[in-house]
Amino acid sequence: MNSIKSVPARVLSRRPGHSLEAEREQFDKTQAISISKAINTQEAPVKEKHARRIILGTHHEKGAFTFWSYAIGLPLPSSSILSWKFCHVLHKVLRDGHPNVLHDCQRHRSNIREIGDLWGHLHDRYGQLVNVYTKLLLTKISFHLKHPQFPAGLEVTDEVLEKTAGTDVNNIFQLTVEMFDYMDCELRLSESVFRQLNTAIAVSQMSSGQCRLAPLIQVVQDCSHLYHYSVKLMFKLHACLPADTLQGHRDRFHEQFHSLRNFFRRASDMLYFKRLIQIPRLPEGPPNFLRASALAEHIKPVVVIPEEAPEDEEPENLIEISTGPPAGEPAVVADLFEQTFGPPNGSLKDDRDVQIETLKREVETLRAELEKIRLEAQRYVSQLKGQVNALEAELEEQRKQKQKALVDNEQLRHELAQLQAAQREGERNQGLREEAEKKASAVEARYHKLKEKHSELIGTHAELLRKNADTAKQLTVTQQSQEEVARVKEQLVFQMEQVKREAEVKLEEQSDLLEKLRKELEAKAGELARAQEALARTEQSGSELSSRLDTLSAEKAALSSAVQRRDADLLAAQGLVREKEAALSCERQRSSQERAELRGQLAGKESQEQELRQRLLDQQFEVLRGTAAEAERILQDAVAKLDDPLHLRCTSSPDYLVSRAQAALDAVSALEKGHAQYLVSGSDASALVAALTQFSYLAADTIVNGGATSHLAPTDPADRLVDTCRECGARALELMGQLQEQQTLHQAQPSLVRIPLQGILQLGQELKPKSLDVRQEELGAMVDKEMAATSAAIEDAVRRIEDMMNQARHASSGVKLEVNERILNSCTDLMKAIRLLVTTSTSLQKEIVESGRGAATQQEFYAKNSRWTEGLISASKAVGWGATQLVYVAPGSRRTGWCCTRASTRSSSSAPMRSQPARPSSWQPPR
Repeated sequence: MNSIKSVPARVLSRRPGHSLEAEREQFDKTQAISISKAINTQEAPVKEKHARRIILGTHHEKGAFTFWSYAIGLPLPSSSILSWKFCHVLHKVLRDGHPNVLHDCQRHRSNIREIGDLWGHLHDRYGQLVNVYTKLLLTKISFHLKHPQFPAGLEVTDEVLEKTAGTDVNNIFQLTVEMFDYMDCELRLSESVFRQLNTAIAVSQMSSGQCRLAPLIQVVQDCSHLYHYSVKLMFKLHACLPADTLQGHRDRFHEQFHSLRNFFRRASDMLYFKRLIQIPRLPEGPPNFLRASALAEHIKPVVVIPEEAPEDEEPENLIEISTGPPAGEPAVVADLFEQTFGPPNGSLKDDRDVQIETLKREVETLRAELEKIRLEAQRYVSQLKGQVNALEAELEEQRKQKQKALVDNEQLRHELAQLQAAQREGERNQGLREEAEKKASAVEARYHKLKEKHSELIGTHAELLRKNADTAKQLTVTQQSQEEVARVKEQLVFQMEQVKREAEVKLEEQSDLLEKLRKELEAKAGELARAQEALARTEQSGSELSSRLDTLSAEKAALSSAVQRRDADLLAAQGLVREKEAALSCERQRSSQERAELRGQLAGKESQEQELRQRLLDQQFEVLRGTAAEAERILQDAVAKLDDPLHLRCTSSPDYLVSRAQAALDAVSALEKGHAQYLVSGSDASALVAALTQFSYLAADTIVNGGATSHLAPTDPADRLVDTCRECGARALELMGQLQEQQTLHQAQPSLVRIPLQGILQLGQELKPKSLDVRQEELGAMVDKEMAATSAAIEDAVRRIEDMMNQARHASSGVKLEVNERILNSCTDLMKAIRLLVTTSTSLQKEIVESGRGAATQQEFYAKNSRWTEGLISASKAVGWGATQLVYVAPGSRRTGWCCTRASTRSSSSAPMRSQPARPSSWQPPR
């Protein structure tokens, strides 16, 4: 977004008819909405319109007071994404907001630093980015507060930069260091973002990648200006200070230059930045600060941002998906059981099954043909690719030879250029030698001239001495001119001394100059000798290189002809390849057409198969629904029998109830397995239907037998057993109702029925006779004891019947005596049969024990076959009890009426059930 130069009048103006408070309230509300939409926890970039409204708000109130009042209340420590987007919005506000924003942010430096320090100590990917971003923002605030000439957008003219830098070298040096630090913070943020992202094109199009990349737009804008200002200041420093002093500056600038160039290159390759910003390209190498004219070659990088960034658009629904069934589809009405499982004999098939099998065979045939065509096309393509690869290999070999020849030619040219440069250097050295000889001859000529002048001065001095002698003679003659002669003499002496000093100084200078020229002449002579030797060697190597160059030229001509021939062969091969490609394209088109036709047919077959599969699923569910409804009726009938008065006369044993409850629990396991299998594959409901049928029968049987068992049980266990049966029926009915609806089918839990069934099983175990509580070690002794007791009871019954017969003979007469004798005779015969039964069963028991126990003892055999032993004990008790009761109900017994009354009221007795001998449910006492 470009820097905001002016705020629209519609934002700054106040609409008439509204009070200041209402306008302020509306402004605060708008700013709060924009801040909440721009700074949130969604991993997506900040939308430009929300950031623009926040920036316009800072211009409206000439500061960032409202922004910071809402920003302080944000839960920044709770979300790293929220902190990252807050830093992004703050960077935008600093760059494009009102100038007073900088001072408002300075007052909240501690808040920014605390957020950065907090996330810097946590191992969070966004948290590390927030730590780097806060350091950049703090550096930015400090720099612009220290240098108010630079706005937060860093856009100033070169004149302002010159004025800010001034003429003091120390100020320029310090400003350059601060800009380097500023640039380091910017580049560190970009490197941290790229380090967390894969730079593939697809990543920049994802919301998570765009959330991290969005702040780099402001980084690009800042870095372009900082780079331009750093170049200007570096040239200014090199104009004032020696190059060695600024070596550290140059090294740091070169490092930043390469990092910035790499950052611009990677950012410009991403699709996300191409539609939002035009990133400039830096030159291949950094500027040469040692050459002042290089400043004219520097080009200021310019960042261009479109006026309006495109907003995200919602994707269109290109495919219309219809979930309803086709209109006019005929309803299928048939027997659900036969549709699912077929006719009873299994010899006939449904027409749809035949059609499905036919369609499957056609699909398999088409797939085989398609695979065959695909394999042939692949083989043909592989052959053509092999030919193309061979031709490309030959072409590559020729290119390598050609490249090698070009490299050798370039090396020879380079060596020849070096030789020519050495020859030019020798010629230049020859010219320098000639110039030095000319200079030496000139110096020697000057030396001769000075020597001649010196001799002239010596002659003049001698002449003056002679004149002095003549003058002295004249002084002796002419005293009048003594003063004049003395003055002339002093003058002559002074002139002579002055001339002598000048001659000595000049002589020393000429001697030194001559000695220096002589040394230079000797050095030039040595250099000339070395140059002549190098020139001789160069001429010799030049001749060798010339001969080698001629040889290479001949080889080059041969290679050129060979390359031409190879090019001709390559053109012929390319023509062949084009022909093959044309044929291959025709074959591909034909194959694609056939594949399209096959795909169309396959799609039609698949749609038909899908329709048939849906019908099959519906039919399977209808079968399941019918089975569940029938099971529900069975269970309702079983539950209704618990309250049926006619069922009160039905009884059952706890053993039978336990067996029925255990079978029902096993059926629950099968029901759970069938339910899970049906949820996985709804096309096969056979296992669930079978398990449901078995479960409903066994559960109903368990409930009915539970009610029948409660009729012989004591009051409290009977009530608990009936309540448990009712609970079992309620849960089973609830399960059946869930299985009849598709919405609740997945929510059904067959395991809930297991709990009441386990309760019934536990109550049945508690209601078993006490004889079953006997330890297995005591079963053997108990068998013998019960058999002995039974025999004793029978003997006692026989004795009593004989006594009653004798009493009846004495007390009765006539018809009554005859009837009593017949009854007693029948009882006697019955007791004899019972005695014979007991004797025979005792013998048979011993035979079974002796034949079955093997090496084990009799007690171990009884303990091993505990169920058989318990049945034997129960049977012996029943026989003994029956013999005793027969004596009680026989004619002439005084306890006949009492025994009948006791037998009729036994079912309502409060005595525990375990005190009675175990009998099968169908057993009835003798009448």
